[in-house]
Amino acid sequence: MWYATRMLAPGVYVTLEPAVDPMFRAAIVTVIGRDRDLQFDFGCGLLPLRPALPLTAKPVVAVASHAHVDHIGGLHEFADRLGHPSEAAGFAGLPGVETFAEEFRTWPNVTQQLPVPGWTVADWTLRPAPLTRTLAEGDRIDLGDRLFTVLHLPGHSPGGIGLLDESDGLFLTGDAIYDDEILDELPGASIPDYLVTMDRLRQIDCHLAIGGHGPEMTHAKMVEIAEDYLRRWG
Repeated sequence: MWYATRMLAPGVYVTLEPAVDPMFRAAIVTVIGRDRDLQFDFGCGLLPLRPALPLTAKPVVAVASHAHVDHIGGLHEFADRLGHPSEAAGFAGLPGVETFAEEFRTWPNVTQQLPVPGWTVADWTLRPAPLTRTLAEGDRIDLGDRLFTVLHLPGHSPGGIGLLDESDGLFLTGDAIYDDEILDELPGASIPDYLVTMDRLRQIDCHLAIGGHGPEMTHAKMVEIAEDYLRRWG
């Protein structure tokens, strides 16, 4: 199986692509709701994603944390595609926003095994996935029994967003913060923006934070990472 899925809590799942190089191995998060499901981030798109996910038959709201290749590869498979407007060009496959698709294509040994026999990275293309709706700070995503608030968290990329379920304490952070090396010198990244975001993140109340990379974080771990960053660059 190319994808590996595990349940973190009732109705909350993380799917990974274990054979993808850790640089591009991003968390693909599924949250099952009463009226609709949430799909947050979409891997690299080497094989069809949607059939591998633990989605139900309910409508799906597909939200991309940002427009980097390892988070939008399977976004085109969904009809209702949401993200931040500052990265709309990247989602649509247009110039102007760095997706790092070419870096993925030329990365040494980007996969440890082939998705299918005979596959080569030359066979792969990052499929355009134009947004059908845009998200801004304070917008809400209502699953019926869960309500997520959109947080605009720039730094890693200009349009980075996170989703916070304040009642449950579940925080989907994308690449705004994660338990691994923070990449803040990429094209499109901003250390000044990251400093503001990290200061904000250490004040957010949650019990489980699912980052775009690395292991899941407790609230204490997220605060530790944010404060370490602030000490280093602040």
